[in-house]
Amino acid sequence: MLRYFRINDPYRLITLLVLMLLAGLPLLIDLPGITAQELKDLVLGERVGNKILYVQIIDRTPPLMAVLDGFMNFFFGRSILARHILALIILFFQAAYFGILLINNKAYNENTYVPSLIFGFLCFFSFDLLAFTPDLLGSTLLLLALNNIFKEIEFRVDRDSVVLNLGIFLGLASLIVFSYIVFLAGAIFVLVVFARTSLRKILLLLLGFGLAHMVLFTFYYVYGHSSDLWTNFYLGNLDRARIVSLGFRSMLVLGAVPIAYFVISVFMLTREARFTRYQSQIFQVLFLWMLLAAIQMIIAPEIAPHAFMTFLPPMAYLISHYLLLIRRKRIAEFMLWIFLLGILSVGISARQKWITQVDYSAMFSKPSPYADRISNKRIMIVGEDIDLFRRNELGGFFLDWDLSHEYFEHPEYYDNIIRMNEAFNEDAPDVIIDELNLMEAVLDRLPRIRQLYKKDGLIYWRI
Repeated sequence: MLRYFRINDPYRLITLLVLMLLAGLPLLIDLPGITAQELKDLVLGERVGNKILYVQIIDRTPPLMAVLDGFMNFFFGRSILARHILALIILFFQAAYFGILLINNKAYNENTYVPSLIFGFLCFFSFDLLAFTPDLLGSTLLLLALNNIFKEIEFRVDRDSVVLNLGIFLGLASLIVFSYIVFLAGAIFVLVVFARTSLRKILLLLLGFGLAHMVLFTFYYVYGHSSDLWTNFYLGNLDRARIVSLGFRSMLVLGAVPIAYFVISVFMLTREARFTRYQSQIFQVLFLWMLLAAIQMIIAPEIAPHAFMTFLPPMAYLISHYLLLIRRKRIAEFMLWIFLLGILSVGISARQKWITQVDYSAMFSKPSPYADRISNKRIMIVGEDIDLFRRNELGGFFLDWDLSHEYFEHPEYYDNIIRMNEAFNEDAPDVIIDELNLMEAVLDRLPRIRQLYKKDGLIYWRI
């Protein structure tokens, strides 16, 4: 297979698509349960079409991701299968684009689609990489940005549009995954060190990055909601609780094969590789990209396998380089098959719980005790029982409890009770689940709203 993908023939990508479809078939046939992240995206997508994000939906999801969730709901409803198929197509696009990117920028001494093959199969080290997640979409934009970095370094395209587009891609990526903002600092460093970019171009890069944010801020400012944007999106993403969906031990087990090949690749490249000056710069840029990905993981809101999407380009580059350096064809072919089968075996075994060291339970919401009593309702949850949204829709404005709890815990503040009153007047829920027993203080200040509900334990039913 190595010999097959070493040939510079774009039709090899069709074979890659078939291989990725076959590798993803077990996950598409036996769909894993919906993760907590996917469930929240479904709920947000249902409401974002007719509500103003951060104002009538209290949540911290970046705006571009929320818009994409809305489109997914419009086209596919709550179909998880459709989302996974689309995610697989996007992963194939990333793999194909990355291989073409390296060919166009002469990253190797030969033009080859081996990096596309390696990238495509790295995406199967865990089942959640085939989900429609912010990291999947944001990393696609980062690949486009990476291509512009290579163009600027090579000096073949000396146009301001390259740097401007680089800034725009990075800005859009930060509107999907806010922590991707660290790649802006990395891009500036790379351009200064490797391309000796002028101050004017750096300012142009910052202009491109800020353009998307300026358009966003202008929209909210015109409608008088800039403070909600600042509080719920910018500050909300800077100050948020860190979620560890998969432990360190589980991540090591899942990443055992890629990590082993990565270590071997770095060792062999430092000994055997003969780079041109430009190829050496590409190597250094991609290694720096991996360091930026590590920094991004430190500040990322969630530690989960899909959050490691930004590591795939440099790992695919280095592992491909190692395989291409092996002089004996049989050994190179053997190492490739060990890599491919190892990735698939570990990923499938972990998904089927045959590897007990990998515990995915924290990635899924805990079963709701009210699931049997409440279905097909518009609900407001005073707490964190997000699992109840599996069979219900959001009622009211409050989705993210970390941002919403202030409204329920401090109804004595005028702004809070005004927002609560607006939520009930504009989007009154059918059911309120008061897990934390906070609604009494709220309803004491909203006597007209109290008349609309009947209390039954911790549940308020709309009359």
